[in-house]
Amino acid sequence: MNARVFMVHSCSGETGGNSSHNDGEDQMNRTEKAELIETLNSAFGAATSVVVTHQTGMTVAESGELRQKMRDVGATYKVTKNRVTKLALQGTPFEDLAEFFTGPTAVSTSSDAIAAAKTIFEFTKTNDKVSIVGGGLDGKILSKEEVIELAKLPSLDELRGKIVGLLQAPAGKVAGVIAAPGGGLARVIKARADQLG
Repeated sequence: MNARVFMVHSCSGETGGNSSHNDGEDQMNRTEKAELIETLNSAFGAATSVVVTHQTGMTVAESGELRQKMRDVGATYKVTKNRVTKLALQGTPFEDLAEFFTGPTAVSTSSDAIAAAKTIFEFTKTNDKVSIVGGGLDGKILSKEEVIELAKLPSLDELRGKIVGLLQAPAGKVAGVIAAPGGGLARVIKARADQLG
């Protein structure tokens, strides 16, 4: 929503008008940029992982679909201006990601180490308008290949499921062993009772 308002202000500033109106527009743009830089800086500071992508020709529906998938896993996806993003990266663990911000970029952040990378990677399998450029994990810069390898790791929920499965399997086996001799003993007692009876 803010991006649309920003675009409208930018367009109206380009059409001309009196200089006081343009000064107001410039001041508003500076204020909006400062707020955006502060918001992005906070997001980078709180993030465990960041994924940088190039995106070209995405429709509003495709972009909305990707944003929703990212929200579903607790991550964000934002198309940003490179200059603004580079300023926002300053003073964060991901400051060295600035080199990735050329061309039509978008940035994803997440407090989960794998969620953003996995979601973007899965999305790129069905949509060639988005491509992974690189990223970062706990301040370490990752190449495109490293982000893809990160995306292939099991998520925290998948790992939890595997651990629960591992814990339940021995418990089931123990219950089976305990039940089997008891059942065998009961059959032996019944057979003996039938013989006596």
